[in-house]
Amino acid sequence: MCAATLTITDLKVAIDADAGLVRAIDGLSLCIERGETFALVGESGCGKSMTALALMRLLPDNGRVTDGRIEIEGQETLSLPESAMRRLRGGRIGMIFQEPATSLNPVMRVGDQIVEAIETHTALRGAAARAKAVEWLGRVGIPEPERRIDDYPFRMSGGQKQRVMIAIALAAEPAFLVADEPTTALDVAIQAQILELLKQLQREQGMGLLLITHDLAVVSGMAQRVALMYAGQIVEVARAAEFFSEPKHPYARLLLQSLPEAQKRGTALAAIAGTVPPLSQAFVGCRFAPRCDRAFDRCITDAPLLLPPVASAPDSAGPPRDVRCWLHVSPTGAEAADAISGRTASVSAVTAPQAASSLLPSDELLLDVQHLSVRFPIRTGLFRRTSSHAVAVADVSLQIRRGETYALVGESGCGKTTLGKAVVQLLRGQASIEGRALLDGQDLFGLHGEALRQARRSVQMIFQDPYASLNPRMRVFELLEEGLLTLRPELDAAARRALLESLVDRVGLRREALQRHPHEFSGGQRQRIAIARALAVEPQLIVCDEPTSALDVSVQAQILNLLKQLQRELGLSYLFITHHLGVVEYIADHVAVMHRGRIEETGPTAALLADPREAYTRRLLAAVPRLVRF
Repeated sequence: MCAATLTITDLKVAIDADAGLVRAIDGLSLCIERGETFALVGESGCGKSMTALALMRLLPDNGRVTDGRIEIEGQETLSLPESAMRRLRGGRIGMIFQEPATSLNPVMRVGDQIVEAIETHTALRGAAARAKAVEWLGRVGIPEPERRIDDYPFRMSGGQKQRVMIAIALAAEPAFLVADEPTTALDVAIQAQILELLKQLQREQGMGLLLITHDLAVVSGMAQRVALMYAGQIVEVARAAEFFSEPKHPYARLLLQSLPEAQKRGTALAAIAGTVPPLSQAFVGCRFAPRCDRAFDRCITDAPLLLPPVASAPDSAGPPRDVRCWLHVSPTGAEAADAISGRTASVSAVTAPQAASSLLPSDELLLDVQHLSVRFPIRTGLFRRTSSHAVAVADVSLQIRRGETYALVGESGCGKTTLGKAVVQLLRGQASIEGRALLDGQDLFGLHGEALRQARRSVQMIFQDPYASLNPRMRVFELLEEGLLTLRPELDAAARRALLESLVDRVGLRREALQRHPHEFSGGQRQRIAIARALAVEPQLIVCDEPTSALDVSVQAQILNLLKQLQRELGLSYLFITHHLGVVEYIADHVAVMHRGRIEETGPTAALLADPREAYTRRLLAAVPRLVRF
């Protein structure tokens, strides 16, 4: 055992599901030292979030720990009564959950939720607790915290809700923090602020941090050690410098090759084929072998252990490096690596980078937004009369050509999503809208009835929060078929099923997913369902609101390749709302920087990112996390 804040030994977690017993975590061991940032990375469905829930004793009702130990500062937690665990949870251990929309109580003011955490785990009460809550809202970047403390969650953007949840987790200043995708919904400026806050707390109070994320740039700048997880098991553990400079496991190597970067523009990203296997099956050999480009016979028949690579010498300067791969943990594996280096693996595993077919955006204008302003009514008093308006979008004009990807970047709350929803006609009756949005010369704001229904087929949207945008009572097949029934009535039942099966294949889901409900999927898998739903009616323009924010890097590469492929094949145009500037560099032809409802700067992507003219744009670019390959 290490002198650590957290020690996990041979942890196993099982979940009873319709498909059988799911072994979500199978023999996980790790230790995190005081003051250390330990990153847990891997694809959606690998077991990262389930690891966090097991640590906090928050497993779903059908889940249970079947073996192993969890110790926090020497105290074993799995045998504690729930009353003792409640004192531990939130006080000594805080957690930032992956989905703020479902983690915040919708009928409580955000300030009351922060005060609840403060009064439960500290000595502060009443006005002092409220003052502390206001302080935390300010520290996590909520503007006007004295006013916003009395808001309900629905009045906040996705990024602002994420910041509120971070404030709740940090308010009691825990000794240990489990952060499950803490910056996924945040723009780069607030992300930098939150990460710096976490570093500051670590310096001040020696807080241990388990960082669960798919953002490898954040990991390279934050973590001292990295564990890569696949199909319920850790497959590589290393110091961050070693992991990013010389990854050992084939899975780690392929993940790093999947990252979107400016220099890869014009080529398809290297995307790992297939998906994480279902954890209800019995495994025989290496779990990654069916997707590995270097698999050989022993990988199929024998399961490797997590061991130091044979070529590595013992290093007394830090924790040892371990890898779960026959290529590195035995002389036999090393010889096999030489034997297969000149031939194709038995199973095709990766889509290698290749030149994308050249297709520049046409000069034909598809969408022309002219002087768009969006104002939301502020209602006060007993009769909720409109007393004033909040301006979300102010006099914005932009043009998108056919086949073009137009990126819209900026901080959370600046109006990006509001602009997208206005274009898709989702704000009718909710806001006052001025200006015009011409699609093929037809003003969308002037359409009604059948004309509006026909226009909706031409403009679709991929929403930021896939969980909130998917009906939890409907199966995936029904969710995807709903748009076809409304907007493509000419398709019969057989044609609809064939189309939907093709769609789930293309977005990286198994066909059995069509018969499941949204709650049975990870966050990244739900986002893929949302993307498939938008593609189903074959639109001309898709408003992509953070379409890859919930995706790990390998699936992100698949989706970006898919979006580029569809654009080439169908001449699609994208209004691409994102805070991930690596994605912007790779996919966007044109970019606009939005700040406080206005467009600050716009231009061709390469030119604007290389030589920004506005001070705000320069500050935004300076906050972007970059992958450090050491």
